[in-house]
Amino acid sequence: MLSQNRARRKPVEGTECNKTFSPGTDLKRHMRTHTGENPFNCTVCNKKFISGSKLQVHLRTHTGEKPYECNVCFKKFTQLGHLKQHGISHTGEKPFECTVCKQKFTTGPSLKVHLRTHTGEKPYGCTVCDKMFTTGHRLQIHLRTHTGEKPYGCTVCNKKFTTGSILKNHLRTHTGEKLFECNVCFKNFARSGHLRRHEMSHTGEKTFECTVCNKKFASGDGLKLHLRTHTGEKPYSCTVCNKKFTINSNIKVHLRTHTGEKPFECNVCFKKFAQIGNLKVHGMSHTGVKPFECTVCNKKFTQGSDLKRHLRTHTGEKPYGCTVCNKKFPTGSDLKVHLRTHTGEKPYGCTVCNKKFPTGSQLKTHLRTHTGEKS
Repeated sequence: MLSQNRARRKPVEGTECNKTFSPGTDLKRHMRTHTGENPFNCTVCNKKFISGSKLQVHLRTHTGEKPYECNVCFKKFTQLGHLKQHGISHTGEKPFECTVCKQKFTTGPSLKVHLRTHTGEKPYGCTVCDKMFTTGHRLQIHLRTHTGEKPYGCTVCNKKFTTGSILKNHLRTHTGEKLFECNVCFKNFARSGHLRRHEMSHTGEKTFECTVCNKKFASGDGLKLHLRTHTGEKPYSCTVCNKKFTINSNIKVHLRTHTGEKPFECNVCFKKFAQIGNLKVHGMSHTGVKPFECTVCNKKFTQGSDLKRHLRTHTGEKPYGCTVCNKKFPTGSDLKVHLRTHTGEKPYGCTVCNKKFPTGSQLKTHLRTHTGEKS
C-alpha cells in the first residue's frame, strides 16, 4: 500500500522541455506555456489567461479590489507578491546583487531583468514590427503604439495616456507639484529624469558616447535620439498628414499646425505662439536683448541658432546638399525652398486670384499688385 502511494507521488516529466512536476494539475498548467492555450476568459474585457488564479488577479483591475495591505504605511495592493516587494522599501533590504556591476535589487526578477543590460538579451519580440524588448511589460506598452490603446485617463482634462507613469507625470501639470529638488541649486522638477539631466549641468558629465561620430551626451535618451540623425529613423507619424518625426514632442508641436492651437502667450503684447521657444525669442523683441555675438564682425543675435547660421557667411560653409542636382546651401530652409524648383511645389496661394508661389516672400511681393502698395 505504501509503495502504491509513493508511486502516485512520483514526479511527472514534461514532454516538451523535460521539466518535472508533482502529480496533479501542475504539469497540465505548465503545458499551456508551450501550447499557448489560455482557457480562462475575463467576462468584462474578454482577455484570456493561462490559469484561474491569474484571471482572479486580473479581475481586480476591474473591481478595484486590493486585498493586501502594508502594516507599516497601510498602502494596499492587488497581489501578495507586490505587497512583499513593497515591504522591502521600508526595510531598505536589497538581497539580490548583480555579479557584473554589484548593483543591488529588492527582488530576483528585478535582477534578472537588469542582467539583460549586460548581456543585451531581448527575449520579447513585437509581432507587428519585429522590435525586441527586455521585458514583457515594455513589449505590452510598445504594442499600444500600434493599437493606439491609451487605457490611462486624466480625471481633470480627460486626456488619455499609454502608461500609468505618463499619466502620473501629466497630473503634475494640473497640480504644479515638483517633488524632485537639485541639492546644488535647489531647483525643483516634476520628473526624476529631468532632475538627473539637470544635475549633469553642474558636473559637466557626459558618459554616453555615439559610436558613429563620438559625440557625447549626458543621458542615454539623448544618445538614443541623436542616433536617429545617423539612421534616419522617424518612428512618430502625424495621424493627419502622415509626416514623420524623430521624437514624440515634435509631433505634438506639429499637430498645432493642424489645430491652430497656440498655448504660449506673451505677457507684454499678448501675442500667442505654438512653441515656448518661439515665445522666448519673441520676448527679446521687447527687451532688446541679443546675447549671442559674432566673434568676427561683432553682430549680435537673439538666438544661438541664428548666430550659427550667420557664421556660415564668414566660413562659406554650406552643409545642406540637394540630392537631385548636388547644389549646396547654408541652411535647411534654403534647401527646402530650392527643392521646390525640382518638385514644382507652390504652397503659398494668393487669396485674391489663386495664383501660387514657392515662397512666402514671393507671395508677399505679388500681393502688392492687388493692393497697389509700393515696397
